[in-house]
Amino acid sequence: MKNFIQPGKSIDISAPAGGVTSGLIVVIGSLVGVTAAAALEGEAVSISTEGVFELPKVSALAIAVGDKVYWDAAAKVVTKTTTGNTLVGIAVEAAANPSPTVKLKLGATTV
Repeated sequence: MKNFIQPGKSIDISAPAGGVTSGLIVVIGSLVGVTAAAALEGEAVSISTEGVFELPKVSALAIAVGDKVYWDAAAKVVTKTTTGNTLVGIAVEAAANPSPTVKLKLGATTV
């Protein structure tokens, strides 16, 4: 197939304004991924757009398996708060209150 470019599980992008931190979510419009490295604004960086990742969360928040999770870009943590945040995936393991991280599957939810 002449028009195939790549599988898309990991893609290269230009780091958005403010740059990116390695291992955290980056949101550019509707594109969501986890960065493979730190990069300054405009630098090329690889992001994973699929997979299960352990990411920082609001410590005083309990998250159950199957909960939709959102990225709070200002605080750089996962939350269940929808307002002002971006849907990034679904929790695949329970995370207690308090706890520093949650395991989530990146991507669209079905419900």
